[in-house]
Amino acid sequence: MASARAALLRRHGLAAVGANPALFSGHGLRYRKLEVILTTTIDKLGKAGEVVKVAPGHFRNHLMPKMLAVPNIDKFAILIREQRKLYQREEEVVKEVRQEDDDAKQMEEKLKEYQTAAKRLDNALLVLRRFISDGNELRTPVTKDEIVSEVARQLNINIHPDNLHLPSPLASLGEFELPLRLPRDIPRPEGKLQWTLTVKIRRK
Repeated sequence: MASARAALLRRHGLAAVGANPALFSGHGLRYRKLEVILTTTIDKLGKAGEVVKVAPGHFRNHLMPKMLAVPNIDKFAILIREQRKLYQREEEVVKEVRQEDDDAKQMEEKLKEYQTAAKRLDNALLVLRRFISDGNELRTPVTKDEIVSEVARQLNINIHPDNLHLPSPLASLGEFELPLRLPRDIPRPEGKLQWTLTVKIRRK
């Protein structure tokens, strides 16, 4: 009996009556979704100002009471667009201020690092050992590049050759006070006209 009824339904094209959502249109909004405009960014749904489709119940019970979304109609769309323009201007101003603050903070931190390095260089004694030939004369003079390399090895500070004032290589034993060319922003040491590096060359 049941099989005969199923065959009859199939013959009239009504076999899928139970699975056809169009036939439930009169029983509520189960298969329809509303277009709404989000007033704020919501994870897995969309960004503020976007038009998305949501279930009517979700909009009515969750989004609308919390003002997270509004119906997608002209008056709300215009209002949201104008608000987004204002928010974007405010966000741009805030970003610019934050960027300036970040840049100033980074410059201040770098300046402190440079000043700390300058103090270490000024208080340090860089010792090099060399073979001598006659008297106190060195077999091979000490060049600027060698001093820069020794500063990195002994003091763990990287300086550029241009930061060191050395007109000619050091050619004898002794202690030498070499001027440092550092950025003017770094305050000079107390009681001194400039930062210096003391280099002592000993017999090997």
